Amino acid sequence: MIPRLAAALCAIWFALPALATIDIEEVTSPGGIEAWLVEDHSIPFVALEFWFVGGSALDAPEARGATYLMMGLLEEGAADMDAQAFAAEVEGLATAFSFDAAGDAVTVSARMLTQNRTEAADLLRAALVEPRFDEDAIERVRGQVLSIIEGNARNPSDIARTTFNAMAYGDHPYGTPQEGSVDSVTALTRDDILAAHRAALTRDRVVVGAAGDITAEELGALIDRILGDLPAEAPPRPDPVTLDLPGGITVVDFPSPQSVAFFGHAGIDRDDPDFFAAFVLNQVLGGGGFRSRLMEEVRVARGLTYGIGSFLSLADLSPAILGQFSSSNELVAEAIEVVRAEWSDLAQNGITEEELEAAKRYMTGEYPLRFDGNGTIAGILASMQSDDMPVDYITNRNSYIEAVTLEDVRRVAARLLDPEALHFVVVGQPQNVSPGN
Repeated sequence: MIPRLAAALCAIWFALPALATIDIEEVTSPGGIEAWLVEDHSIPFVALEFWFVGGSALDAPEARGATYLMMGLLEEGAADMDAQAFAAEVEGLATAFSFDAAGDAVTVSARMLTQNRTEAADLLRAALVEPRFDEDAIERVRGQVLSIIEGNARNPSDIARTTFNAMAYGDHPYGTPQEGSVDSVTALTRDDILAAHRAALTRDRVVVGAAGDITAEELGALIDRILGDLPAEAPPRPDPVTLDLPGGITVVDFPSPQSVAFFGHAGIDRDDPDFFAAFVLNQVLGGGGFRSRLMEEVRVARGLTYGIGSFLSLADLSPAILGQFSSSNELVAEAIEVVRAEWSDLAQNGITEEELEAAKRYMTGEYPLRFDGNGTIAGILASMQSDDMPVDYITNRNSYIEAVTLEDVRRVAARLLDPEALHFVVVGQPQNVSPGN
């Protein structure tokens, strides 16, 4: 890498410009691909985020893990470049690409200097449109994925989450890890990887976020240059699925002095009219760190854990409200009862005016701090589009929070929180915990 370009790129990556306002331009490429752009010509650099909706949930039942493996192979050679040649080209252009997979989307991130933008775009196009999937690369990355799977099988947190999902979703794609299993990944063929590539990377399901030194016209042309030769249409997504797991406790025996508990039940859709009330509710319940009820009651007041939290899972096909904590084997039973008690209290009584104002103050105050660089902004723009948010969401988001009333939160708490439906998967050797209770 040329030292001057390397220094410039480091300065760009780690610069955290304070943006008082975010002016988003809606762009449609000549080829019909939509994008959101925040122009910033202060530095000769642009960040691009391509999010392809669908993700590892598109895996065929007999090929679980194919999308995850495929995304790991995109940097392992393209067109006439093998893995080493491709890596050398990336370094020589002082650019950076990352490829990732999740249950509902695969994501591609690109960071490039203005002076190298065309060459970097062509290199990214090659990775997305002409990946080699060489057999030696497949075996190398397959080995890495198998190591991840085997490591997860020894991690109590991963065991708890995987067990919960398997019980909640069964044969639905959400019921198995996106990495697949040892058996499924071992059996994957190059044809399976090609099929995953064809299904996951299509023009009809891509959303684009861009921030930096580029105009709307330049961005439109660049998008088509990178994505124009991808397939036009993707296969259907799986059907939505309800988290239909009865309340109770499942214990997975694991030799350890402490237990990990993963818990939750069905949640609320992102486009539900009550979503922002639920958002504030969860901040009070378990999303606010030491400001939350669960942290105060389980850790601070009783010393049953070092940390506990809850979150709204906005999985496209099955929203949920989930949480996790770790506790010593002799204390986990009491911690579970405290969680249930707080769940019940909020469901019956809601939150206080003081809790509401504190939650609003924090949630509105921390939001502007998220926009701390072009890469982050590009990611937020892509995420907003994947969630079908309006283009003025950034401008109006805090007003949505401020509009939530105490009655709104109490109504949603009664509707959303169901202590009888809470299911806990406990991984460890907990004392006084009876499965099923």
